[in-house]
Amino acid sequence: MNCIIIDDEAMARAIIAQMISNYPEMIVVEEFSNAIHAIKYLNQNQVDVIFLDIHMPDFTGFDFIQTIKNPPKVILVTSDKNFAIEAFEYECIVDYLVKPITEERFEKAIQKLKSTNETAKTATSKPIDEKLPADTSKEFYINIDRRLIKIEFATVNVVEAKGDYILIKTENKNYTVHSTLKKIEDKLPTDLFLKVHRSFIINTKKIIDIEDNSVLIAKEVIPVSRANRPELMKRLNLL
Repeated sequence: MNCIIIDDEAMARAIIAQMISNYPEMIVVEEFSNAIHAIKYLNQNQVDVIFLDIHMPDFTGFDFIQTIKNPPKVILVTSDKNFAIEAFEYECIVDYLVKPITEERFEKAIQKLKSTNETAKTATSKPIDEKLPADTSKEFYINIDRRLIKIEFATVNVVEAKGDYILIKTENKNYTVHSTLKKIEDKLPTDLFLKVHRSFIINTKKIIDIEDNSVLIAKEVIPVSRANRPELMKRLNLL
């Protein structure tokens, strides 16, 4: 795999390059101290993975990703933990490494990269008419007080919009996250979850009772809009 490193710190680039050298299948083809030069390079060359710093003069790592067309796989390398939740919104981002990086943590990132590549190869080798699952993962992560907390999809009962925040209600605990209902809807597997109201997404497997334009999940009554009721009824295994 051909790699490039983008980091405004020479020492950081040297450390990453040294770690990459431990993997014979990976080759560092270029290093860049700023994103502009990297963009010019990528306009004429293809690479398999980018090791990218978030904080750079005049151009953030996220700005960089949004600028290039069809970005390759990206492993973010940063001294700032605060952007982890934003990073997970980009499909091209494989992992998020926080400086100083240990060999063990770097190894995990490389294994995740290889796993992602293998999954992509398997998907492209399937017949065109074969339907792939909507989402093969079983969990997602949220950022609470600079900690990444794993939540399994199957444990989520309801997601409720609360202004600029969403309230994720699980079997054991509720979490308030700065996000939108649309963003989390895109992450949730469609075979489990359904938006039944402009402010609510429900886990259809957790429905206890349905009456008129509402459903009962755990001990909470959730409204169902008239527009979303037909889709909900399709999901139910009615006798």
